[in-house]
Amino acid sequence: MNWRGRRRQRQRGNAVLDMALVLPILLALAFGTVEFGYYFYVKHNIQAAAREGARAAIVPSAVAADVTTAVQNVMTAAGLGASGYTTSVTDVNGNAINVSTATPGTAIKVTVQCTWGTVGVRPLGVISSTKVVTGNTVMRKEG
Repeated sequence: MNWRGRRRQRQRGNAVLDMALVLPILLALAFGTVEFGYYFYVKHNIQAAAREGARAAIVPSAVAADVTTAVQNVMTAAGLGASGYTTSVTDVNGNAINVSTATPGTAIKVTVQCTWGTVGVRPLGVISSTKVVTGNTVMRKEG
């Protein structure tokens, strides 16, 4: 074998070594991007569920079941399931409030939250499974 043949073999070995060094970094970036992308998808849908719950709560004829149903519909439509999250209806100070007896003009805050471990995709585990994902919306009761 002449010197040109040996040089080609050595270059092929360099390509394998380069791939072995770069591939883990590229895979970590790809899976990290997937995990953070899904986190923002979940965060957006939880915020949307809180907004729809607040919209259901501010109507004069609203009852607590309307809020729960509105939140559940959004979460189910997003593919996040009908469980694994909590919904709370409070005033802006955090005190529980009954939407059916709230007076017009009262600020109603709807909070939807879940832990990342119950809804998240964790290919790398970059985001902790105990991370709480929260969506809040405040609207005033209509009269």
